[in-house]
Formats: sequence, C-alpha cells, structure tokens
Amino acid sequence: MKVQLPIRFDQEKLIQDWSLLEEAEWVTHFVKQNYQGDWSVLPLTAQRGREHPILMASAVPGDKDFVLTRFIEKTPYFQWVLDQFHCPKFSIRLMRLGPESEIKEHRDYDLDLEEVRLHIPILTNDQVFFYLNQERVLMQPGECWYLKLSEPHRVVNQSSSPRIHLVMDLGLNDWLQKLICESNN
Repeated sequence: MKVQLPIRFDQEKLIQDWSLLEEAEWVTHFVKQNYQGDWSVLPLTAQRGREHPILMASAVPGDKDFVLTRFIEKTPYFQWVLDQFHCPKFSIRLMRLGPESEIKEHRDYDLDLEEVRLHIPILTNDQVFFYLNQERVLMQPGECWYLKLSEPHRVVNQSSSPRIHLVMDLGLNDWLQKLICESNN
C-alpha cells in the first residue's frame, strides 16, 4: 500500500534546512546486510538518554520516549514540518542514499500496527528507483508519502547525487489514521 498524503512542503526550505546539517556527523546505517554502497542517517529525534550519534540512530524496541536531538535545533523548517503532524512522534531522521547505492529488498515488520513511516523527499531525481511490492513509487521533493513498509521494498540510486528523505516514524492515532484513509480514497 502506498498513499500520497495531501500535504506538501516547500522544497527550497527543506533543502535550506538540510544544507545546515550536510556537514554533520551522519551515521552509517547499522543493518549492513540490507544495502550496498552508502546509506546513512542523521537523527533528528532519539530515545531519551541516547546521546552518542550511533545510539541516537538506533532504537530499543518498545521504548517510545523520544526527544529532539541537537541537530534539529538548527533547522526551523524541519521543526515546523514536525508540528504539522498531530500524532506521537518517534524516530525522525534524515536518510541519505548515496550515489550508485542500493537498499536491498527487505521488510520492516515492526511498522503498520501502532506506528507508521512517512517519507518526505528533499533531494531526489528520476534515477532513484523506489519499489514497493515490485511496483515503482515516484516521489517528488516536498511530497509526503505513507508507505506500508512491512511489505517488500527496495531502493536503487543510479544517479551521481545523493537521495535525501526526511523519514518519520509516527504513532497511528485517530488524526493520522483519518489522514491516511481519506487520502487513499
């Protein structure tokens, strides 16, 4: 299942905030068997008490006590984007898939019951191929997508530039469920 939500964000402001963090200490994704090349993350939230970047980029299952990190303090537009979602916020991060890199097909089994993942592309191009259930999903900068990632998905970046997404794991409350359901009709 894929649903483009009726929310759109300003690409120039997204890029401006991303550029404030471009030189920050991005963390290489820790599930190495799921990708080839460069896949990294910059945590905008983290579980309370996890202050080292590697710990901030991972999460202890079941712990829903997330706080803003020092990275988001520099990004007023990202903060405003988060304020538009009237639901619990858990892991919020920037995810970068480097040039000529691939996220292999996998499933995120811990999603879609009480928690969903939304993607907001910041930088992308027509040489980035995102597949959900073997079907290509074309996401444009500033759009907001719910993707049922407990289903098989993979991404290939065949371009010479990175793909950057703002990725948000959010609690599925009435507000968010209504937004997804109404957008799916």
